Amino acid sequence: MIDWSSIEAADCAVPAHPPMGHLVRELSRALADADPKIRDGAPHTVLATWIARGVIDESRRLALGDEMAARFLDPEIQARTFAPLVLDMLVEGGDLKADWVDAFSRWYPAETELRGFDENLGWLHAVAHGADLLGRLGCHPEVDPVRMLELAAARLTAHTDYVFEQLEDDRLARAIACVLTRSDMNENDATGWLEPIGLRFGADRITTPVPAHLTNCLRTLRMLYVFADRGVRPSPESAPIALHHRDAVKTQLAAALDLIVRR
Repeated sequence: MIDWSSIEAADCAVPAHPPMGHLVRELSRALADADPKIRDGAPHTVLATWIARGVIDESRRLALGDEMAARFLDPEIQARTFAPLVLDMLVEGGDLKADWVDAFSRWYPAETELRGFDENLGWLHAVAHGADLLGRLGCHPEVDPVRMLELAAARLTAHTDYVFEQLEDDRLARAIACVLTRSDMNENDATGWLEPIGLRFGADRITTPVPAHLTNCLRTLRMLYVFADRGVRPSPESAPIALHHRDAVKTQLAAALDLIVRR
């Protein structure tokens, strides 16, 4: 048994034994563990630190990314929802494969277990963890930002009975805002993904109580309007960055919200 807490306490210094291949396999296993103290504890910190420091060689990083992409099909919810966290670490560190983007794009709007927190499993956060990866990919020069915006729209319009209650709407809005800071999109690129949202929900028959997925969409778009108006901080220590085509984005957001609330 590897004592990850001791490794974390030692500033994540690499132990002499066992070999790195075994360590990475154990970290991967830990990031899918049903015990939240294991999955969301020291192993998470150690893996993030080792990836950031370049401790894990490229071939093992890419293999780890392939494993996470395959994990989107895992029957265990915590395995699926922590896979984007690991991919986010890898992409931030400079690794990217088209297969990872494809696997994520298939999973994100299709995931039906959206609870942020479970008393036994701890944090699950499919929407929030997926949003973090969506934002990371959407800001990557090798990924089409429009594809990520359309993916966000697909997540927002997918049916669910779960009302976001663990800041999932804020996390998704922030991710979308970060994608919209890219300067290589034209105005239609930056706004076109919003039109089907307004038409999709604006055409629905009014029902009460308001469906969960509609509530989630409204909250996310309202928060996105704030980011469009004030700018978004990609990280807590950075200054706000203005969204590209911010005025057009605000206009289209307002139009979409108007279609929804007056239906």
